[in-house]
Amino acid sequence: MNRRTKPMLLLVNYLVLVLAAFFAFYPIWFAILASGRIGDRLYTLNLLGMFIPTEWTFENYRMLLFDRPFLIWIRNSLFVAGLTTLGALLLSTSAAYAFSRFRFRSREFMLILLLAIQAFPGVLSLVAVALILTALGLFGKHMGLVLAYTAGALVFCTWNLKGYFDTIPIDLEEAAMIDGCDPIQAFLRITLPLARPALAVTALLAFLGAWGDFVLASVIVPAPDHMKTVVPALYGLANSVSIPWGEFAAGFVLMAVPTILVFLFLQRFLEAGLTLGGVKG
Repeated sequence: MNRRTKPMLLLVNYLVLVLAAFFAFYPIWFAILASGRIGDRLYTLNLLGMFIPTEWTFENYRMLLFDRPFLIWIRNSLFVAGLTTLGALLLSTSAAYAFSRFRFRSREFMLILLLAIQAFPGVLSLVAVALILTALGLFGKHMGLVLAYTAGALVFCTWNLKGYFDTIPIDLEEAAMIDGCDPIQAFLRITLPLARPALAVTALLAFLGAWGDFVLASVIVPAPDHMKTVVPALYGLANSVSIPWGEFAAGFVLMAVPTILVFLFLQRFLEAGLTLGGVKG
């Protein structure tokens, strides 16, 4: 490679990176622009207004926060997503640790069965889930939605955590048991703290799955408005006459705030290499 071609390749690489960043970020920026447009317009005929805010109003935000029960919808979604995250973590952590550390009959079959279950779309079980929740008296209630989300997240969460537990040397737990810990104490004091990165990722994905779902939430909790979660509730604002694109966009922007806060909270646990050097070979 000569001196002339090297700067050109660098220029092309930077150009590709800039275009990729624009392609990834523009839909978010477009929603932000749409949330501040006057009326219910999704776009504007002003070409410049498609890239910078040539006009701006907070009317859409005011209508959502004061004329609609948007904060109640957000509270419902936070309640459902929070309990789903907690339940999925508690159940999948114990299951993943058992699959990773213990050898028992039908272990491989059960792991393959979990993968087979994950291969089918969750919407196929919608009728069965609704019938089970109706029999339990949980249809139309938030706890029924939490139960459905938790059951759906268990397969992925278990496999994700099981893979990480496999990377933690069992020698660390054996050393802790030699020092006087029982198996449960070794798990809680040694293995679980070392698995914080996987726990953080699993918690984030479980939260996002429950936070942004539409299908299950709209079927299991169809009414009334004060019981709905935020995604189906926003969808319910549309009618046969008009579609409030500005309120949709403003709702998207406000919905992103809790997601960002959850990610920032969990980001400090996303550490790598905690077990490197923990065992001398």
